[in-house]
Amino acid sequence: MIVLVGILVVVAGFATRRNPLLVVGTAGVLTGLLGGMSPLKVLDAFGTGFASSRSVTVIAVTLPLIGLLERHGLQEQARTLMNKLARASAGRVLASYLVVRQITAAFGLTGLGGPAQAVRPMVVPMAEAAAERRHGTLTDKARERLRSFAASADNIGLFFGEDCFLAVGSILLITGFVNATYHTDLEPVQLALWAVPTAVCATLIHGARLLRLDRTLARDQSATSATATATAVRIEEPSK
Repeated sequence: MIVLVGILVVVAGFATRRNPLLVVGTAGVLTGLLGGMSPLKVLDAFGTGFASSRSVTVIAVTLPLIGLLERHGLQEQARTLMNKLARASAGRVLASYLVVRQITAAFGLTGLGGPAQAVRPMVVPMAEAAAERRHGTLTDKARERLRSFAASADNIGLFFGEDCFLAVGSILLITGFVNATYHTDLEPVQLALWAVPTAVCATLIHGARLLRLDRTLARDQSATSATATATAVRIEEPSK
């Protein structure tokens, strides 16, 4: 049971808001040493795990590519497109992205979106341009709210959409564990079909929240304008 001290290190590190990489690395080294592994074996385990998960280093290629696209006007083109669509609003743009993200994830195409690949360089500028056309210049608070909803559209679309794909890792893990532990004959397609109603409910619930975002932005902008007007009046009165 002494090896479980590594879990306490992770909990304590995250609770005190330490660097996640340092916390997880320290917990891994401590767990290996407490488990009777030599320092060389611990290092070998880290190297083997990194080599078998080299897909995590794809971000080293993605970020420079996105940076080049942004430098050559990707965000400006996204804003220009939104200015041409008169009926587009921030809520409608994000709701549309939520649906597209979930459908593509349901077919196993989880790499088509993402915070770095799609949300920051394309979805956020499009939503901000649509919101500014309707409500004027956005305040910092409204802009941060809009960006948080854009990130949530991507996360929820991926999370609930990928479970509808029968070859995703979580589905295979569940079926393998259940069949080995309880000696059943559970098929991945059964879990994938049961995930469809949950995905539909997630789309309807969060889609409604995204569409309601337009009214929230309008209310916040109106309140900000009223406050600014009242402040200007108070400053002008003493001068008279």
